[in-house]
Amino acid sequence: MRTIQAADEGAPPTTALAGRDAPATIRLAAILGLLATAALLGIVSATAGLGVAGWISGLATGSAASTLLVTARMRGEPAAIFPADWVTLSRSLLIAGVAGLVADSFSRPVSVTALVTLATVALVLDAVDGQVARRTGTTTPLGARIDGEADAFLILLLSIAVSQDYGNWVLVIGAARYVFLLAGWVVPWLAAQLPPRYWRKVVAAVQGIVLTVAASGLLAQLTGMLAVAAAALLLAESFGRDVIWLCRAGATARTRRVLRVAVTVLSAAIVWGVLLAPEHAEQYSFTAFVRVPLEGLVLVAVALVLPARPRRILAAVAGFLFGLLTLVKILDVGFYTEVDRAFNPVLDWGDIGPALGVVRDAIGPARTNVALVALWVGVVLIVGGITASAVRITSVAARHRRGTARGLAGLTVVWALCAALSVQLVPGFPVASTSTASLAVAQVRDTRAALRDNRAFQQSLTGYDPAASVPASDLLTGLRGKDVIIAFVESYGQVAVQGTTFSPGVDSVLRKSTASLADAGWSTRSAWLTSPTFGGISWLAHSTLQSGVWVNTEQRYGELVTSHRFNLTDAFHKAGWRTVSDAPSDEYTWPAGSSFYHFDKLYDRRNVGYHGPTFSYASMPDQYTLAAFQRLELTPGHKPVMAEFDLVSSHTPWAPLPSMVPWDQVGDGSIFDPMPARSQSPIAVWRSAATVRQFYGQSIQYSMSALTSWVTEANDPNLVLILLGDHQPNTTVSGAGANHEVPISIIARDPSVLQRITPWHWQDGLLPGPSAPLEPMDAFRDQFLDTFNTRPAG
Repeated sequence: MRTIQAADEGAPPTTALAGRDAPATIRLAAILGLLATAALLGIVSATAGLGVAGWISGLATGSAASTLLVTARMRGEPAAIFPADWVTLSRSLLIAGVAGLVADSFSRPVSVTALVTLATVALVLDAVDGQVARRTGTTTPLGARIDGEADAFLILLLSIAVSQDYGNWVLVIGAARYVFLLAGWVVPWLAAQLPPRYWRKVVAAVQGIVLTVAASGLLAQLTGMLAVAAAALLLAESFGRDVIWLCRAGATARTRRVLRVAVTVLSAAIVWGVLLAPEHAEQYSFTAFVRVPLEGLVLVAVALVLPARPRRILAAVAGFLFGLLTLVKILDVGFYTEVDRAFNPVLDWGDIGPALGVVRDAIGPARTNVALVALWVGVVLIVGGITASAVRITSVAARHRRGTARGLAGLTVVWALCAALSVQLVPGFPVASTSTASLAVAQVRDTRAALRDNRAFQQSLTGYDPAASVPASDLLTGLRGKDVIIAFVESYGQVAVQGTTFSPGVDSVLRKSTASLADAGWSTRSAWLTSPTFGGISWLAHSTLQSGVWVNTEQRYGELVTSHRFNLTDAFHKAGWRTVSDAPSDEYTWPAGSSFYHFDKLYDRRNVGYHGPTFSYASMPDQYTLAAFQRLELTPGHKPVMAEFDLVSSHTPWAPLPSMVPWDQVGDGSIFDPMPARSQSPIAVWRSAATVRQFYGQSIQYSMSALTSWVTEANDPNLVLILLGDHQPNTTVSGAGANHEVPISIIARDPSVLQRITPWHWQDGLLPGPSAPLEPMDAFRDQFLDTFNTRPAG
């Protein structure tokens, strides 16, 4: 019997038996490791595909892991393979499979499912081997070291995979362990033995989980980048704490002095960077940071004249405010990317909940919670790091007053000259920067403006509304006996039909559809509307069109649907129509549908009889939505129907896509079963912005083909169809700085309907040109009612 020191902090010494057959067992482990590696790679090759580079990398990784494990155990005391080693060896073989897939990813697309599955199982086994070692009394420092190196190599591989989508900065996570190891060879005190620390294990686990989720492609890129950045900050904190401990324990006075200088330079760089960081993702470049921030100069100048305690308080407060403004900049980057506007401190907090709901629907509650934890840790580290950096530079400046004063004077002169001459290295970025102060002023200004605007919005909800006072006998008389359908086509924006790589395909479908409608006796008119939203939050557009008030935030939407504002559904209901909502992707009861819109019937994914597959966000193809509505509502002799559709086959992520089938074969939707497998997956599509734009265009073509084909198929002479987009697609498709314009069209067979809208000056056909009329979406309600009522409201 031999004594083995436990690797875990506070664990007692344990014992293990080194039997006579230990060398044979070790040799068996080596042989099994090599054979299992080849077998695993064979399975990966057969199921997911593996090229020459993948085979070579996988075999090299598996062979090296097996060799290192058995060599270490052969030389160890005692020479034995312990139960936990078999778990670690299994993890190493799975990591070999990950290595093969990552190596292949540089030359061809690889199976993300296979990559994520192997990495996930390897991460789960990471928690198993420690438990096995402790329960069998065979914990050893060598076993802990081997386990840690397996973790580090898996994190390196995952960071390489994620960096291909998020950028090379992610490699910092994977390289950190090896940089630290190399630094220990150069700087001996960095190679000293660290005391056990449980937090170190937690941080390693977070890196593996976050990188695996990011590699899966299920997170939106911005959300994924924020989660990975938060994980990187967490890793930096852990390594930083270890370096500080090692420095205090073994570094020389000269080394500690060098480190203090490095920390000071890093602190200055952090404060400099956050003060100059832009608010748009596309504006980040090296030259954007080659400026002089006035706020930093003021902070240092004030610190030079204050006593120690007030100086520290000032620096902490300033650093905390800089940190908060940095978070605002991060939110601005996200809001400009997704909804094409800055974050509003009063109105936009309500948008966070729905955004989390979309993420939770896409990746599941567990992964969302992991991402949220990483995000919150990142927030704390960002604010804490910026605050600590501000305190650090003011303290150093106070200790070196004379040199700091000279440097401050020189930078102040440079700032003043650049301000006087309006020097700009990049248009829109003055070298004499006041961007953070301007952001703070803008936040205060926007807060006050939002409060004033909100009061005006409240007055529009509670004040006199002429449309609500029109008698039922005068309401919508120009549409009596008609089935009126308002069909929102998800993400159908101006970029779909004008000036993009994918617009010619959409335009071709619209022209053909216009011609086929005309051949069947239908007429069409089109124009433009300005949507209150961008990239998402479709219900803001729906409520704006219906209510005639500008609803551009989640907070406003909440206030609207709890009010008694008269909407288009109310008008049709009052005039005698049966009113229906069809939201095919809803799976929960929609309270506002009854309490505010007062629909007589609400259809969703639960009650339209669909038994086919889902298409990512879309629970059913648009063709089935239309066919089910026809079957459920447009029966012979039915009462005139007013309905609002949400056609969501063109909803992000725009993959997989359905295709049209003969209308008489739609049935219960099972005919669509093979289609998801025939199309590319969201993960594959979102690896390339060009592919995302291609699939977006194809999704619009499908939705418009289904809708116009349904009109001719239904052949209802009393049908009046109003089809429009809810918003432009996000910036991945629309590009930076896109407007909020969406097409709107009216399709009708009765000439009197289109004759009434002649004063609108809409253009013929489904494809509005650049000169077609443009109106804000909130103007449509009153324009529509005034046109089809017996007399205008008021």
